[in-house]
Amino acid sequence: MGSEERDSDKPFKVQDRRRFSATGEARAESEAAPAEPAPAAAPEPPPAAPAAEAPSHHEHAHAELSFATFVISLSTQALALLGEIPDPVQGRTAVDLEGARQFIDILGILQDKTRGNLDAREAALLEGALYDLRMKYVERANR
Repeated sequence: MGSEERDSDKPFKVQDRRRFSATGEARAESEAAPAEPAPAAAPEPPPAAPAAEAPSHHEHAHAELSFATFVISLSTQALALLGEIPDPVQGRTAVDLEGARQFIDILGILQDKTRGNLDAREAALLEGALYDLRMKYVERANR
């Protein structure tokens, strides 16, 4: 007979260690203090979110991530750096041609690396975004 089997035959004692009674009154220290240290238990997993809760904005945004939203996101950042739209954090427009050029170059790399792997709508979106951004970049650089 192994030690595990012998331990399971021992009676166990249940001890109420709550600090408050059922009526809400504080228990005396001697009642609340544990007689023996409790064995370490595995941590409980966090409770699952209730089904009735709607997903947060960030969860929802991640669920809808697609190639098109990725291209639009990069294009929007390039437009902000070109001073075409206000920075959402600062609420004002600022021009950073070098930063805008980097985003435009990233979109160009995406176009090169995904050529032949995109559907017609994705390819048209990327091509149109690149054309518009390149024209706005040249216009802004020549001012």
